[in-house]
Amino acid sequence: MMRIVYVNGEYVPENEAKVSIFDRGFLFADGVYEVTSVLGGKLVDFSGHAARLRRSLDELVMESPVSEDELLAIHRELVVRNGIEDGLVYLQVTRGAADRDFVYPTDATPTLVLFTQSKPGMADAPMARTGLSVISIPDRRWGRRDIKTVQLLYPSMGKMMAKAEGADDAWMVEEDRVTEGTSNNAYIVKDGTIVTRQLGEEILHGITRRAVLALAREAQMKVEERTFTIEEAQAADEAFVTSASAFVTPVVRIDGATVGTGTPGPVATRLREIYLEESRRAAI
Repeated sequence: MMRIVYVNGEYVPENEAKVSIFDRGFLFADGVYEVTSVLGGKLVDFSGHAARLRRSLDELVMESPVSEDELLAIHRELVVRNGIEDGLVYLQVTRGAADRDFVYPTDATPTLVLFTQSKPGMADAPMARTGLSVISIPDRRWGRRDIKTVQLLYPSMGKMMAKAEGADDAWMVEEDRVTEGTSNNAYIVKDGTIVTRQLGEEILHGITRRAVLALAREAQMKVEERTFTIEEAQAADEAFVTSASAFVTPVVRIDGATVGTGTPGPVATRLREIYLEESRRAAI
């Protein structure tokens, strides 16, 4: 079945969707994006994604082509038109099309595109039961990782490095400290304490991260926001990642070393349960 996608004010079949070859997202990666999960036909934490989108646009001195209410309506329309029960809505805003020049154009109209991805049974992914295997790689991205730009080449390379070693993903390391996964935030658990890197320009300010930490604190779990090393992670009782599509997913091997018992631990398992429960309850 051919998807219906959104391109600059129009809903069109995906094979008819077109963006200018002069679009700065294509030429300079001059754009930002968001991915919102869909559970039971409803959007998970849309307001959080919309707020982060505004922040990313502000940091790059870009205008949003639509209001937040209009953006919500587009998301909902795409979910309905494509019959998405469980899946994702991808959104991308670029500075628009202009003749190639490193200097920002002053008269370009922002480009806005959205599309859906259907992922039946996303909440029951096998990796939640078996856990992930990750490797560590140097973090060679640019310094403003807090802006959710479309510059994803190195994280994609990281995924391929992991695949080449028979692993599922990679955790990036800078100055001997874990920053984050290629497409997720990273955590360890030691003696009942959840440890994850503090917010800053070094990592993406994950929407799922924020929600999971809030739920952990509500459940009287101890949370410590600080840096940690790969060695510390290997010696932890548990490890896990969070993202809009992975929710809370355990990590059971790091650079070949078994974490804890080598199976998903009770903290990650419980956090996934309460996160999905709350996400379904609050979805719009």
